[in-house]
Amino acid sequence: MPVEGGSSSGSASAARHPKQKRKAHSLSIRRTNSTEERPPGIQRGDMLEGQDSKLPLSLRNNLLDLFGQIEREFENLYIENLELRREIDSLNERLTGDGQTIEGGDPTKGALKTKASHSTSQLSQKLKTTYKASTSKIVSSFKATTGSRALCQLLKEYVGHRDGIWDLSVTRTQPVVLGTASADHSALLWSIETGKCLLRYAGHAGSVNSIKFHPTEQMALTASGDQTAHIWRYMVQLPAPQPPPDVSAPCDDDQDSSDREEGEVDGEGPCEVPTVRVATATLKSHQGVVIAADWLVGGRQVVTASWDRAANLYEVETSELVHTLTGHDQELTHCCTHPTQRLVVTSSRDTTFRLWDFRDPSIHSVNVFQGHTDTVTSAVFTVGDNVVSGSDDRTVKVWDLKNMRSPIATIRTDSAVNRISVSANQRIIALPHDNRQVRLFDISGVRLARLPRSNRMVRELTGKVCD
Repeated sequence: MPVEGGSSSGSASAARHPKQKRKAHSLSIRRTNSTEERPPGIQRGDMLEGQDSKLPLSLRNNLLDLFGQIEREFENLYIENLELRREIDSLNERLTGDGQTIEGGDPTKGALKTKASHSTSQLSQKLKTTYKASTSKIVSSFKATTGSRALCQLLKEYVGHRDGIWDLSVTRTQPVVLGTASADHSALLWSIETGKCLLRYAGHAGSVNSIKFHPTEQMALTASGDQTAHIWRYMVQLPAPQPPPDVSAPCDDDQDSSDREEGEVDGEGPCEVPTVRVATATLKSHQGVVIAADWLVGGRQVVTASWDRAANLYEVETSELVHTLTGHDQELTHCCTHPTQRLVVTSSRDTTFRLWDFRDPSIHSVNVFQGHTDTVTSAVFTVGDNVVSGSDDRTVKVWDLKNMRSPIATIRTDSAVNRISVSANQRIIALPHDNRQVRLFDISGVRLARLPRSNRMVRELTGKVCD
């Protein structure tokens, strides 16, 4: 997670992976091509040989694999239920002991009864959650597949940052460039086609945790661990496009760009490109790390989210603080604005995300949503009036803005979910995980692909990238 910058620019990476110090940090973009999924190899031919059945051998083998998975899942569930039962028995013994110490007290009445009821309710909820999580994995084995999976391959690398990359963004206007925010206290702008670094912003005194581009002008908004957000202008000229690479040539995917010596990068390094050091506007009303920032529709206002448990709304022209959005009980983790409406969603470590409505200037309503059981790492809007939320509870949920009572789709994963992103056509969700995997799903929760994991240790496709 992004950390407050200052004297320790590389502490974000070192805290997560103390085994080694990466010498260079790169961002990878991967291309997806549709291909048929390979059928599993026959592993139980000897077991099935000679049995009277009209089913093909490969299909019978697949069924045996599925039932084997079911058996293992139920075995794990059985063991977990036994452990929970022991916890219940232990709790009952403690409650009985407490009842004996109360003079004239009845363990089934009063405060003791309330305590027992609350504890039993918590254990019951835990049992239900464990059962649902286990059975969902089993049921997912029988979901119909789309018949094809996306095959991902490396398309382009952007090498130049000296520390972990927390966020990235693409401009909405010409020229179209890629922006990256890094723990090395800088933000870089890149040519998407050539991978060449075009400009460096070095105005922050701490880790740059997010970057977003103005909807119509050549301005960028960055949030930092130095407790500020900066608005700065840029002017770049795209280089001439290079001929496409020979895809038939062998590519050694295990050659890690981080194995280069310190400062060795492809093309022009960040020290050789134009550098912007002064911001057009500095927003500094927060009392903690500014973890994210975004432009409201129209680009006349921006919103920032901070570890001080508040989100701030500013006027761009005057840098004036317009509103302070309070209510979260713990640090904020992300903020996002709706692409066409004056709506803001903030997420927090308090397991909730909040929807702030500024469409009516006289009324600023807020709705709180408690759909997760752990830190909500991010919540983002889609054009189709949906909100997608990801959490450390290993779930991603898709919500309909017209009816937020319950999610319309739930994606269950095997690892905590970091800062998620939705593709431009709003049909693909990229889920970066703590286990260094990136999975792609469609908006209805059907898995499309998983990016191959390599020694590049890519944490996110379109969000937090660090090692």
